[in-house]
Parts: sequence; structure tokens; C-alpha cells
Amino acid sequence: MSSSPPSILVIGAGELGTSVLEALSRHPKRNGGKLAVLLRASSIAALDAAKQKSNAHLRSLGAAFEPADIANDSVEELAKVFARYHTVISCSGFGLPPGTQVKLSKAILQAKTPRYLPWQWGIDYDAVGAGSAQDLFDEQLQVRSLLRAQRDTDWVIVSTGLFMSFLFLPAFGVVDLERRKVRALGAWDKKITLTTATDIGRVAAEVAWDPRGVERQVVYVAGDTVSYARMAELVRERFGGEWDEEVWDEEFLKGKLRERPDDGMLKYTNVWAVGKGVAWDMDETLNGQRGIEMQGLESYLKEMPDLK
Repeated sequence: MSSSPPSILVIGAGELGTSVLEALSRHPKRNGGKLAVLLRASSIAALDAAKQKSNAHLRSLGAAFEPADIANDSVEELAKVFARYHTVISCSGFGLPPGTQVKLSKAILQAKTPRYLPWQWGIDYDAVGAGSAQDLFDEQLQVRSLLRAQRDTDWVIVSTGLFMSFLFLPAFGVVDLERRKVRALGAWDKKITLTTATDIGRVAAEVAWDPRGVERQVVYVAGDTVSYARMAELVRERFGGEWDEEVWDEEFLKGKLRERPDDGMLKYTNVWAVGKGVAWDMDETLNGQRGIEMQGLESYLKEMPDLK
């Protein structure tokens, strides 16, 4: 890397993108590096109050705006944008057309971007393997193959486990606060790795500004790794009262998916029930190796509002 600080482009400014930009702007090793965020032109020019407030916050972090549309722009158009930056961090993944992540990777390689952190925040797709219940994960493997097959662009994949907030989505099925249900995917002794979006942002900034020993590889981070039994115990302790407990094992979830084959959330729960690539020991994590304190499930639960 050159002596001058790298310029960094963050794709997207949702929950994760904003967390990454906040952490990048505050990191002690930033040393004046330029920050930018890629947004659709319509988002940059939006007149509604919520979007204007969000854009004002991004500007306060020192981020310039880079207009582009990753869903509709071509590889060539995106490559022209990426070529202006040393490091690109993709924080846009949910709800995009199939093939978008492969297209982004091809644009990165065409631009010969020196460093790329792709949208791989989640589980270990190598361990999950091709042909899983969640067909979107096969595209993640295609991205890995593209990056591994070349030498011009350094890349880092950050495996984070499940976003902590996702655990409490009723549609995901693990913790349903309103109905007071807790479920294990697979079995109670199976484990799940969890990380908050804020902490993912902190680790992304650490990798971007302090890349020592981290290049062309998959790294693992975790706010917590717990069994479903421990998760249920912590939920009961935090909120009190009676809770129904259920196990959604592999066969049960396969049956539900046969009934609703287009249910995207069921595809996710099926993968977690198999239990491959969804959890790792805290000692294996980059945050553990670098002494970065991150929020665990017990702390996260304490910050949640009381149930009505």
C-alpha cells in the first residue's frame, strides 16, 4: 500500500452502510483518507425529510456522494466509478436482482480496484456449499470464485454470522417477542454466531484502515456465539414470564419449504437448521485476535425495550 491513506467507497447507506461509514470516519488510523458513498441519483436528490436527514448525516461523516445504480448500471459504467477508489466496500445486498453481486465483482475486477470487501457479511458460504435451500447463496460462491481466480485485486471476505437484529424478526422464526415463542433451528444444542451491524461496521473499518495480515482471505468475526438453549435462557431472563419453546428441525423445515417453495425466509431458516457454516468459536475471530470488544447477546437484550 502507498504511504498516502486509501480512498474508500462504500456501496449503500442502509443500516450496515451507515454503520460502516460511521466507523470509517472515526477510526484512529484513518489519517485523512477520503470517504465516499455510492447512492442512486434519486436518493441523493430526494426531497422527503427522512432521506434528507440521512444524507445530512452522511455528509457530517465527511462522505462525498457518488451517484450510480448498481442494479441497473452496466459492468462498464460501474467500473468507471470503482476505478476512482483504492478500496470498495459493498454494503448493499438485500432486495437486489439476482446476479447483482456477480456484476459488482466483475466491475471491480475490470476497474482493477486495489482492494474489495464484497457483500459477504453473513455465514461461511464455503461451508454451506452449492445447492443449499437458499439459492441466493450460490451467487455468493460465484463471487468467491471470481475473486480467487485473479491476482490484481486484493479482497477480504468478512463472515459475521447472523445480524443480531435478525434473530428477533418474527418471520425468521427464532424469537417471536409478540407471541412469546423461542425456537431452535435444528436442535437446542446447535450454535449460532451473532454480530450487531454497529460492530460489523467497526470490523470493516479495522480491516480497511489497518489491513496488516489480512489479504485475499476469509476472516471471521462474532459478537457472540451461543447455543439455541442459551439464547432461550437469556431471552427468558430478560423478559420474564412464560415462553413457548419449539424445535424446527431439518425435516420439519424441509416440509414447510415444499409447501411454500418461494418463501425466501424459509430458505434461510432451512440453511441455519442444517447448521453448517453458521457458527464459529470466538477465539477464531479477528476481533478476538485484535482485542476488539464487541456486543454480545446478553448486552443486546438489555438494551431492547420491555415487552408490552
